[in-house]
Amino acid sequence: MRRLLSTIAVTVVAAWVVSGANADLPVQVTGGGTGTFAADLDPAIDPDIDGSHFGLGAVFSGSTTRGHFECLMAGDADILGLPLMAVEGNVTGGSADAATGTATFTGTATVNLANSVAFRGMQYRVLLWAGGPGAGHLQLTVLGAFDGVPGDAVPGNGNYDLPVETVATGHITVH
Repeated sequence: MRRLLSTIAVTVVAAWVVSGANADLPVQVTGGGTGTFAADLDPAIDPDIDGSHFGLGAVFSGSTTRGHFECLMAGDADILGLPLMAVEGNVTGGSADAATGTATFTGTATVNLANSVAFRGMQYRVLLWAGGPGAGHLQLTVLGAFDGVPGDAVPGNGNYDLPVETVATGHITVH
């Protein structure tokens, strides 16, 4: 009887794994730290190597995605000569792949440029690659706005596409 129960248990577990039950498990994407573009994106404004402070967390479970993303360029991570540029919003869509350590966030954000200048309801997309300093990467795009301003890596497409940023401190995980 014990052998039969063991055989049944092993068969059930094997069937569960083979059937792709693991594919239904949620994928979590978390991280935070600082990033660098390793270049000055606004040389006419200042001679600084530009980067950001970022924080993110999201859970992808079946067709449901929820989370939060923030990218802050201020203080020692300024851009465009602005005292502040912050993109903050909920993660409401996208995809994540724990096997490859990649994810895409989409959602609606507020883009704050300080001095009472904020744009609400802005669509955004973030591409993420897991890793720590020198290995993790993120790329932020604000959709439908700011096309062609300094730092836009793809002028003329209607979006503000920042170049890929490398994690300088902190980490990004996809698990």
